[in-house]
Amino acid sequence: MTPSLTALLCLGLSVGLRTQEQAGTLPKPTIWAEPGSVIPSGSPVTIWCQGTLGVREFRLDKEGSSPPWDTQPSLEPGDKGKFSISYMTKSYAGRYHCYYLSPTGWAKRSGPLELVVTGAHSKPTLSALPSPVVTSGGNVTLQCGSWQGLDRFILTKEGEPKSSWTLDAQRGRHGQTQALLPVGRVTPSHRWTFRCHGFYRDTPQVWSAPSDPLELLVPGVSGKPSLLTLQGPVVASGQSLTLQCRSDVGYDRFALSQEGRQALPQRPGRQPQAGLSQADFPLGPVTITHAGRYICYGGHNLSSEWSAPSDPLDILVAGLFPDTPFLSVQPGPLVASGENVTLLCQSGSTREIFLLSKEGAAQPPLRLRSKYRGGHFQAEFSMSPVTSAHNGTYRCYSSLSSNPYLLSHASAPLELAVSGGSEVGARPPKEPGPQTGLKWYLNVLIGVLVAFVLLPLVLLVRHWGQSRCRKSGAADPEPKDTGLQSSSCPAAAAQDQALYAAVKDTQPEDGVQLDHPQNRQDADPQEGTYAQVNHSRSRLRRGVATSPSSLSGRLLDPKDRQAEEDGQRDGQAAASEAPQDVTYAQLNHSTFRRETATPAPQSGEPPEEPSVYAALAVR
Repeated sequence: MTPSLTALLCLGLSVGLRTQEQAGTLPKPTIWAEPGSVIPSGSPVTIWCQGTLGVREFRLDKEGSSPPWDTQPSLEPGDKGKFSISYMTKSYAGRYHCYYLSPTGWAKRSGPLELVVTGAHSKPTLSALPSPVVTSGGNVTLQCGSWQGLDRFILTKEGEPKSSWTLDAQRGRHGQTQALLPVGRVTPSHRWTFRCHGFYRDTPQVWSAPSDPLELLVPGVSGKPSLLTLQGPVVASGQSLTLQCRSDVGYDRFALSQEGRQALPQRPGRQPQAGLSQADFPLGPVTITHAGRYICYGGHNLSSEWSAPSDPLDILVAGLFPDTPFLSVQPGPLVASGENVTLLCQSGSTREIFLLSKEGAAQPPLRLRSKYRGGHFQAEFSMSPVTSAHNGTYRCYSSLSSNPYLLSHASAPLELAVSGGSEVGARPPKEPGPQTGLKWYLNVLIGVLVAFVLLPLVLLVRHWGQSRCRKSGAADPEPKDTGLQSSSCPAAAAQDQALYAAVKDTQPEDGVQLDHPQNRQDADPQEGTYAQVNHSRSRLRRGVATSPSSLSGRLLDPKDRQAEEDGQRDGQAAASEAPQDVTYAQLNHSTFRRETATPAPQSGEPPEEPSVYAALAVR
């Protein structure tokens, strides 16, 4: 070997050794992705590779692809390389490495970059067992599940400190896959917000869409808000419903929780007036899913702690069962304060529970278990004693114990009117019910029937008087009855004899208003109808007969009165001092009102009352 060849060989060996040594001293590049390594499908992403100054070229390798996957020149000042992906798809998902070329050689490969695409599968569900509302210091189990057969799940906790867990899925009884993660000692010191994704084992960088966020709510001890609804606790299926959470603490946000549901919707608080904050939760057209028990909480934006829970509010959805119960009241819809009232709700269908609601009342409906009587399921709601606070319109519903928040159709409305008492809010019924007019006409009918029943008795008395006259030897024939005629029977007793029968309304309790259909007044009227039959003896003096009632003479027809005066003049000559027997039937309908007593007229005559008389003269 010539000396020159030996020298060239030694020079090559020394240069090769020096180059490898320099390459071993180059710093390893750094690789990252912006805006992050988990990219939704269709979004852009940029992969950065950074080395030392003076780098000429950057290369990017993707596991499973032929190297280099991409090559980019360095950017000024010569220490970074940029690899852009304008539209993220499943083909870009994978594990990446980068390295660079410097004047002294190639640097080693960077660490791996896991570039993940999301949205390739439907989002899984994330729930908290037993509830997302957890007491401070308590435990909860998070469950992530899917119906697409995803066999692994990634559960991430947002905020600081950020954490993630990779969980193997288990197949459930109904074909779904799910994974459970116990979370212990939950405190209100920071927010607990979670999401989960699912994927298949053979494509670990191709994830599903993210689940809905789940925030664990840890109640505190600050002032509890109030939860109410303007529509009332009973709403019909399809009706709009809005729940309102309000507080005088001045909370910045409010959360609504439904028992047995995972959703915890939040709304920012607004201040309709100073010192009051509130938030509305519109629930849209009501369906079967809206039935249940609700609670709301208040919180501040700068704090992770929530308030104490509000009092629960039950929302009942009516119209989900086909039957319509029947509502009745005893003794009637018009009662006096202090009486005992029973509302009876009945249904022909098999129902375990009956509910009674009052229109406009903020209190929840009354509930009673049903009883089977007379071929019906029924419940009796007793009110003893009633006051004016019971005034109002009532409806009843039926339900099943398996789901007490789902109700039947509402019964026909029943209005209960309580009169009397000093409670504020007492009001008479708006219109007289059909029973009021019916009762008045029934009184009149009873009075007329009593008069007809007593008519044979009147005739009997008349026959008895005539027999006495014949026995006494009266010679004059009996004149025709015209008005009040003098009797020619000297054997008649001088003492007045009266037969009296009365049918009268029982006086109602204080405050019950019995309106005449044609004459309604503010005062409480009391009506009476009676029939009266009198047999009396009076003497005619100076040709004028004295009747047992001064009103009967005034009510005679003018012609009858003239005939009476003629008869009196004829009979005066025979016996000016002879007593006369008079039998008459009187039918009265009177209206009594409970009013403040007023002084009697100075004339001393009592006020007249309308009366109808049938006068029968007996000789």
